[in-house]
Amino acid sequence: MIADRPERRLSVAPMMDWTDRHCRVLHRRLSRRALLYTEMVVASAVVRGDAARLLRWRPEREGAVALQLGGSDPAVLAEAVRIAAGFGYAEVNLNVGCPSDRVQGGRFGACLMREPERVAACVAAMIGASAAEGGPEITVKCRIGVDEQDPAVVLPAFLDRLQGAGVRSVAVHARKAWLQGLSPKENRERPPLDYALVEAAKAARPGMEIVLNGGIGSLDAAEAALARGVDGVMIGRAAWNDPGGVLAAADRRIFGAAGSDADPEAAARDLLGYVEEELAAGERLHRIVKPWLGLFAGRRGARAFRRVLSEEARAPGAGPEVVERALAALEPVAA
Repeated sequence: MIADRPERRLSVAPMMDWTDRHCRVLHRRLSRRALLYTEMVVASAVVRGDAARLLRWRPEREGAVALQLGGSDPAVLAEAVRIAAGFGYAEVNLNVGCPSDRVQGGRFGACLMREPERVAACVAAMIGASAAEGGPEITVKCRIGVDEQDPAVVLPAFLDRLQGAGVRSVAVHARKAWLQGLSPKENRERPPLDYALVEAAKAARPGMEIVLNGGIGSLDAAEAALARGVDGVMIGRAAWNDPGGVLAAADRRIFGAAGSDADPEAAARDLLGYVEEELAAGERLHRIVKPWLGLFAGRRGARAFRRVLSEEARAPGAGPEVVERALAALEPVAA
């Protein structure tokens, strides 16, 4: 039987070089309910390389996590899904949205918006493989179009093709991607957002779960998008830059959970045990605490906190005492 569907009312987007397992551990400590994504993992590397290393994660620390795969060969993607099925991920997502040259060179990511038939074949193969292994749901993350495409024409047709192939949930980055002439950073900022197009696509497809992504930087913006009718909201870099501001109140505000909001300082102190575990396993402190740099954004002493971590965490033998010194640099929160 396919695993239960995860909640996607709020999720943190998959981001290369950012949403690694240390980031996810921090984010999970701030929100019990948000769905977290891995960085994109190349399907061929899973099949032909060290799958155990590429797919490693800590369910007891990370909670519900979705694996994002990149690829364009149905057979390879299906085999990657079969391998991943035993790792306990809540979802496997196909990347049809990344515009980087590196991804295009592998013939996957946003360039696949031009090949809806190939994408449909990929997801159909993935769905079959997951069902055979009792694995998780297969989903897609896409753009509204690329280059000269007309999103008003391309997106509805693309979603219909996915739905016909058996996909029930799609995250849509509400910007067109320009594959030539714009950097990945510019592709996150310069093409105009078209939330109305994504919202109209959802209204026309009540049986398809559609998650809105792109330019959503706060819980206020997330709540507003949900009120306009999409099924979920995916937040990207804002969750990295200000994890406390985005996630600490998410369970209450987005999911209606009872209880108090997460306390970022308490979260950091609770994770000192995790830091010690990872150091004992051979990890370096600066890699563990890199996602913590924005944890106290807006609080007095946050700059000093960041400085201590940035300057001292790379030193040979650096350990939890560095985190303690960084936390001591914070000014107390007024009662």
